[in-house]
Amino acid sequence: MTLVSEKVGGAEGTKLDDDFKEMEKKVDVTSKAVAEVLARTIEYLQPNPASRAKLTMLNTVSKIRGQVKNPGYPQSEGLLGECMIRHGKELGGESNFGDALLDAGESMKCLAEVKDSLDIEVKQNFIDPLQNLCDKDLKEIQHHLKKLEGRRLDFDYKKKRQGKIPDEELRQALEKFEESKEVAETSMHNLLETDVEQVSQLSALVDAQLEYHRQAVQILDELASKLKRRMREASSRPKREYKPKPRESFDLGESEQSNGGFPTPKISASSSFRSSDKPIRTPSRSMPPLDQPSCKALYDFEPENDGELGFHEGDIITLTNQIDENWYEGMLHGQSGFFPLSYVEVLVPLPQ
Repeated sequence: MTLVSEKVGGAEGTKLDDDFKEMEKKVDVTSKAVAEVLARTIEYLQPNPASRAKLTMLNTVSKIRGQVKNPGYPQSEGLLGECMIRHGKELGGESNFGDALLDAGESMKCLAEVKDSLDIEVKQNFIDPLQNLCDKDLKEIQHHLKKLEGRRLDFDYKKKRQGKIPDEELRQALEKFEESKEVAETSMHNLLETDVEQVSQLSALVDAQLEYHRQAVQILDELASKLKRRMREASSRPKREYKPKPRESFDLGESEQSNGGFPTPKISASSSFRSSDKPIRTPSRSMPPLDQPSCKALYDFEPENDGELGFHEGDIITLTNQIDENWYEGMLHGQSGFFPLSYVEVLVPLPQ
């Protein structure tokens, strides 16, 4: 073991050798890399904060055993598919667009199932092992390094009191320090030498992504072929010409006063709004005065947890509080709740 001892007079304490410091630096970089990659992977799988939380809590063992049918949150592809199917049914079988929406909706639901599988595979084979590395191995190394630092300070303190304390006490302090250094060194060495495990986990992530994209391409290829076939069939059919029904003539005489005693104006069957007639405009969505903190919704937000505030694209929301760097609290139509900052554009910011 290489140690640089203090100078005469106790001016300098015991230092750890350069090899140890280099190893400690590599472990620190590894720890930061694992933590951030974990966070970004979960964000990549689920941009929605509420779904991210559910993904983190997902028990993949139960899913693998078939005890759970989905990760516990809806995929955006599935929500789109349900929307398409609903409107396709409303349009009915006589509509080309309606039939195409049904085709597309079923494909979107298949994509959602494939996305479920991706989330679960990545959670089991990438996120969970890396999280275990953070919670166990890296945490253990930090514990050993902290204990080593405490014993180093104790050894240096007793060295400065050499001659005033028994030599045996100083010898025991040195032994404990050297023992802690060896334990910390061994744990760091084992982590850095077995980093092929992390490479294997990264490979599992890429394999899961490849399988997802293969299946997604197959589903979309089949959908694209169906839609092109529908387009060809529609263009080959003879077009039906529109034939307006004959107009009925009305004779509303002035003598008839069926509107409360006032003459009814004559209306011809061919009368229509003139270009100068202005249509009645429906009132736009209520907007709070822009002198109070407010924001505009850029996308629809469907609340999935208690306390969240749902809204539609274009809604103007009154800001009441900023929870953190990602979430706001606001009011809309008398309802108060939380919503993500990424879904809105701030018009009037909250006072600092």
